[in-house]
Amino acid sequence: MRDRQLAEQICRACVDGLDVHGAAISLLTGSPSRETLWASDPTADLLEDLQFTLNEGACMQAASTGSPVLVANLHDSTDAQRWPVFAAAVAEQTDALALFALPLQWGTINLGVLDLYRRTPGGLSPEQSRDAISAADVAALMMLGVRTEPADRDGDGDGRDGDGNGDGDGWLDPAVSGRAEVHQATGMVLVQLDVDAEVALARMRAHAFVEQRLLIDVARDVVSRKLRFTDDMA
Repeated sequence: MRDRQLAEQICRACVDGLDVHGAAISLLTGSPSRETLWASDPTADLLEDLQFTLNEGACMQAASTGSPVLVANLHDSTDAQRWPVFAAAVAEQTDALALFALPLQWGTINLGVLDLYRRTPGGLSPEQSRDAISAADVAALMMLGVRTEPADRDGDGDGRDGDGNGDGDGWLDPAVSGRAEVHQATGMVLVQLDVDAEVALARMRAHAFVEQRLLIDVARDVVSRKLRFTDDMA
């Protein structure tokens, strides 16, 4: 639920600020699986389904390459030839003309894709492109936190709310929790990789995301020396 709320906030901000008609965020949950976290409207939702069903389109290319895919006019012959089945389906079933797919990526980890569409042809301005890429970067880092941290309503870092339940909603705070294991593991990983604390924490989050584990569990493995980070691992 927390990641869907985050996806909704990011998509709404993109629609309001980037002169696009719709937005969606899909999370990659394993090849070729995916989960649409939130879509602003039925067209955005259908575009997600078409791309993953047909296994082609801007979203699929962004997910596989880790680079933004910006299509100013899907009816242009070049893009129609690049994704012939998808382009035909979009023309037949939707009124979308321009598509902009921004990967949610940290390092080599592809978490998902932020998809934007317009009903009119035309590319993003340089300023809009920068804002869209920034939104995707923020979404990627926050999604790592949401997917690898338990909720924490009272902010004490134990993953529980004030009543001792584990379903709190303190997920918008990107700061490191107060758990000693996370701090200790971050220090160990920064030595192992020769990076700063922020990068070390992000590497642990990325690893937790890929392994579908909580950050605290990865941290405990690092502290107990069951897990050692190297440059060639997530």
